[in-house]
Amino acid sequence: MTETIAPAAPTKKAGAFFTETVTFVQHWTPELFSFRTTRDPSLRFQSGQFLMVGLEVDGKPLVRAYSVASPAWHDELEFYSIKVQDGPLTSRLQKIKVGDQVLVGRKPTGTLVLDGLKPGKRLYMLGTGTGLAPWLSLARDPEVYDRFDQVIVTHTVRGVGDLNYREMFEHDLAQDEILSEVIGGKLTYYPTVTREPFKTQGRITTLIESGKLFEDLGLPPLDPAVDRLMLCGGPSVLADLKALLEARGYEEGSLAKPGDYVLERAFVET
Repeated sequence: MTETIAPAAPTKKAGAFFTETVTFVQHWTPELFSFRTTRDPSLRFQSGQFLMVGLEVDGKPLVRAYSVASPAWHDELEFYSIKVQDGPLTSRLQKIKVGDQVLVGRKPTGTLVLDGLKPGKRLYMLGTGTGLAPWLSLARDPEVYDRFDQVIVTHTVRGVGDLNYREMFEHDLAQDEILSEVIGGKLTYYPTVTREPFKTQGRITTLIESGKLFEDLGLPPLDPAVDRLMLCGGPSVLADLKALLEARGYEEGSLAKPGDYVLERAFVET
């Protein structure tokens, strides 16, 4: 079910938050939805960063960290969320409609930024579930393609119906009048499913360790000299990926000290 654009309302500024108007809602499954809002012209962020997003409840802000799914150049903000029926925030947020208002934090932050990585040849963006969100931003950012010769976005989910944004990666970007020229042939999308039959099955850690990921892509195994990675997903998969990479000689990076990979620990679960 999709709700479409409503007339944009002026952004209201209050304390640590902007009050933005919902312009679009997409319910993908009973557990997943996306929404877009207006964006205050003064808000600046880097693709891959997150903002605090939520609602005013009983006169107080109820917010959680959400990676921005829209690229830094876009005039709206997009977010990709799970639905937790008894969750303090998402039990309410999943009911928003076009024209409703949400709170958006003024201060972007996060470690999934290009400046946290050393220069390299290939960039792997490994995401599980709604951990795809920062890749939706970065994959549409021209700077990514200036810095890397190849960009691989992986999305691991439980069921085929959870491969939201698949159409964007497999068709829409190639047909986009501007982005198609910027991206060229540099972007590869690699979806995997863990609990249903699909052309590619299994956890991303298993696919890396077995070598199937690289066999399918026609690429060599991970090499810290040329391959850079960004990781976003649940705590358990991040811990497994971190151990896997560091066993291969990878060093975690930050803005203070760029490295071979970066990961995002802020992950909405409520």
